[in-house]
Amino acid sequence: MDVYEYAVIRVIPRVERGEQINAGVLLYCQPRTYLCARVELDAARLRALDPVADVRAVRQALSAYELACADKEGPLSRESPGSRFRWLTAPRSTIVQAGPVHAGLTDDPAQELDRLFGKLVSL
Repeated sequence: MDVYEYAVIRVIPRVERGEQINAGVLLYCQPRTYLCARVELDAARLRALDPVADVRAVRQALSAYELACADKEGPLSRESPGSRFRWLTAPRSTIVQAGPVHAGLTDDPAQELDRLFGKLVSL
């Protein structure tokens, strides 16, 4: 079993209200050099919290998490998976942000990402 860390990726359309939607999971497992994000936006839930939310822009911001994990040629390509994870989970005051980092044990980080995504994001 290997230690992994994860954070829920949240959408907070109106920060002053404090309401949020879980829209993804970011998972890092150092012993396996694994870093991956999986995202999915429920546009109807977003619009219920903020009828004028820019769904396209939120989707684009969410996809940046996936791209940063898989980045082979972009600005984060020279960073280690651990550095990328720390950068992606750093506190931000934007609409899309990562929640607190949690840890666990797994034999299969990809399967754990699927499990967490199903439990914390999918309806």
